[in-house]
Amino acid sequence: MELQFLGTSAMVPTSKRNHTSIFIKYKSHNILVDCGEGTQRQLKIAKIPLPSITMILITHWDGDHILGIPGLIQSIAASQYTKTLKIFGPKGTKSFYEKLASLFNLKNKIKVEVQDVSSQKFFENEDFFLESLPVNHTQPSICYNFNEKDKRKVIKSKMKKLKVPQGPLIGKLVANKSIVVNGKTITPNQITEIKKGKKITCVLDTKNIPSLPKFAKNADVLVCESTYLSDLEDRASKYKHMTALQAAQVAKKANVNQLILTHFSARYKDSSPLEIEAKSIFKNTKAAEDFLKINI
Repeated sequence: MELQFLGTSAMVPTSKRNHTSIFIKYKSHNILVDCGEGTQRQLKIAKIPLPSITMILITHWDGDHILGIPGLIQSIAASQYTKTLKIFGPKGTKSFYEKLASLFNLKNKIKVEVQDVSSQKFFENEDFFLESLPVNHTQPSICYNFNEKDKRKVIKSKMKKLKVPQGPLIGKLVANKSIVVNGKTITPNQITEIKKGKKITCVLDTKNIPSLPKFAKNADVLVCESTYLSDLEDRASKYKHMTALQAAQVAKKANVNQLILTHFSARYKDSSPLEIEAKSIFKNTKAAEDFLKINI
């Protein structure tokens, strides 16, 4: 699983930070969390093929989080895109997308499925599922969990000891079914173990709310907005954003493995003070920069 930051700025981009977009790669799935202006150029720089995108998760419909969508769709349509692009977002997303598609003549360019989501599990396949949680911003907004499902894995040393051959019997064990080898029944628990699935939580554009730690609980990576330093907490509250200190408090309460800060106000030319502030509460913190890549 791969996590890459294509843009880490808040409302105003800078010479070093593009508008918000986060790329999650998992097997054949290539997911964008938000798609700010200039995202398709960032994808090009990161050498991620535009037509590889399969899904866009929109946190909310502020321009700095969605203005890259029209250009991205125009470009992938020109690349003979054959997939169905799935777009999820908060209440009003279907309506907003229809207006965007009409304004930029995107209708019928590619196959698009758009869905409004709220507090629920809204997508699931055999490998992972996605969850959303409403947050508190200036308009309807949500945050997301990417949850890899637990997998049953065969222990090779036990497989050799019990003389289980390679082949379809392994598939049965992984599917949690007992098998018979040389007249002897072997149960999954004798030869397999459960590999815990990975979890990524993405929290963007919200004030600090009590439900965040539970939503992010035990995440391998918590990506959290930290628009301001704590000396501007009043400003953060007014515009419904979070400080680096608040992000760290959420990470600590949620018992996450790593905290990655993003969505920085343009007033901060250097993000290191935000990282330092967060580390005073939660040590395993890193301030993201454009094109930061993390393997999970």
